[in-house]
Amino acid sequence: MAEVQTAKPQTVVRNISDTARWAAYFRAQDTARPDAVFHDPYAVRLSGQHGIDIANTIPDGNKHAWAWVARTYLFDYFITQELNQGVDLVLNLAAGLDARPYRMKLPAALQWIEVDLPEILAYKEEILASENPTCALERVRLDLSDVNARRGFFASLNQRAKKILVITKGCSSISAPKR
Repeated sequence: MAEVQTAKPQTVVRNISDTARWAAYFRAQDTARPDAVFHDPYAVRLSGQHGIDIANTIPDGNKHAWAWVARTYLFDYFITQELNQGVDLVLNLAAGLDARPYRMKLPAALQWIEVDLPEILAYKEEILASENPTCALERVRLDLSDVNARRGFFASLNQRAKKILVITKGCSSISAPKR
């Protein structure tokens, strides 16, 4: 009797950075709507086929699309409000494939620092290589779970701005350094 071989199911979400492609997929979906609440012209490219596969393969992958859209809209609103209150540096932790420095109208003098793992930032840089951010954008390749590296990086920011806005959408285990 011949043994039947079954294909192993492919793992759609390979690592935490893949969720950034999933989020970009939902930004692309909302951008395509005639009643879109925001426009992210880079989302389709950032999502790629892998983002589409994640949304359409995992159980309930599209079930909470509204939450991803609401998150993007609310973060845009919050950032705009904080910029109006004098923020001069935005620190985006676990930035993933966030395209705000490209798609939002931001002051040219605004410092925007994206921090994430090297692989996801390299992917983003490749996709957005021909685009120009609207503000002073810097990317820092850093594993935010490395406590000592994180503390050292945070300490280096103290003299760079008068008012820093720290945003994070994907890091749930970062704690403030002890003083």
